Amino acid sequence: MSAASIWEISIKRGIGKLTFRHDVVQAVQSNGFETLDINPEHAELAGSLPLHHSDPFDRMLIAQTKINDLVLLSLDRKMLPYGVPLLGIE
Repeated sequence: MSAASIWEISIKRGIGKLTFRHDVVQAVQSNGFETLDINPEHAELAGSLPLHHSDPFDRMLIAQTKINDLVLLSLDRKMLPYGVPLLGIE
């Protein structure tokens, strides 16, 4: 799980858009997920992607998917133009 997702969950919880009372990092780890840090290469690519999607967290996930040769779990159709492998959209 990307550090960007943990960051976004924490922000949404803080502004009341998400109810999740547990420690996010602890929940991720206790459910067997590995975490993916954000590195400078991820940041550079996320900032230079075409603006098909304006959400900075999703742009980071796209960059991490490309650089780390991953499959992205998402139902967001705005991810499709980036050509990353998606699980959840057919």
